[in-house]
Amino acid sequence: MPTIAETSHPTEITTPGPKSESDRGAANSLAQLRLRVTDGRLSWAGPLLVVTGRTVLIVLAQGIFAVIFLIRGSAHPWFAAAPWWTVYGTLVDVGCLALLWRFTRKEGVRLRDLIGPIRMRYGQDVFLAIAILVVMFPLFWFGGWITGQLLGPYQTFPGLTDARVLPLWATIYSFSLFWMIWSPTEEMTYNAYALPRLQALGGTWVSAIVVAFWWTIQHPFLPFLLDWRNFVWRFLAFLPAIIVLCFIYLRLRRLGPLILAHWTMDIVAILMTLKHSVG
Repeated sequence: MPTIAETSHPTEITTPGPKSESDRGAANSLAQLRLRVTDGRLSWAGPLLVVTGRTVLIVLAQGIFAVIFLIRGSAHPWFAAAPWWTVYGTLVDVGCLALLWRFTRKEGVRLRDLIGPIRMRYGQDVFLAIAILVVMFPLFWFGGWITGQLLGPYQTFPGLTDARVLPLWATIYSFSLFWMIWSPTEEMTYNAYALPRLQALGGTWVSAIVVAFWWTIQHPFLPFLLDWRNFVWRFLAFLPAIIVLCFIYLRLRRLGPLILAHWTMDIVAILMTLKHSVG
């Protein structure tokens, strides 16, 4: 009769989480994820809830701020809340991290394992981040250009989607803690958690389509304005770059360079949309 030791699962999938650099990379490997599918610790429920949940949390967070403005007597509380997306976005991150913690704990891995190895020796991740930015910025430009050809020029909403004016404390927060938390949480949500798990469950193209769609649709929801043309314009403009980001992650299987690049992109977005601070 086989002993308990002979019938137990491999150490990597039964311990609280891998600790070495190689094990951190293996935590999101396709082979290990398929093992978790087989033993029932990974199902469709977790990835689908996480990949769709971030957009739902964005709407809820804007709604919380809208209620605050309603209490303060705003005539248009939903629109009054819209410019504050670089503040209420952290509420979204808290909700996403809670979901990620719940589902990764079930798998027997840690949130840190989603990030994978960080390779800063000789600036490896820095140079990879620069290369990603060199690819991404032309894609964002191309997405905006081709969408402009289809739908016409982008219709901005001064004070809501750009030229936002926030109090000084909110401006400081937007340029400091917001992007430091937002970028890694967004990458962990879509790339490091949902994408490889959906790949293990349904294949590469299924995972890429599902994640690219929901990751892209997040952007016209931040902030969410009841204007279909603005919504479609922003969706189509972001789609090409998001698709490429998904395949970059599937090639790297670690987040270090992607987070560094995403930090830069989010800082640029804040600079482009935030006008100045007031007292």
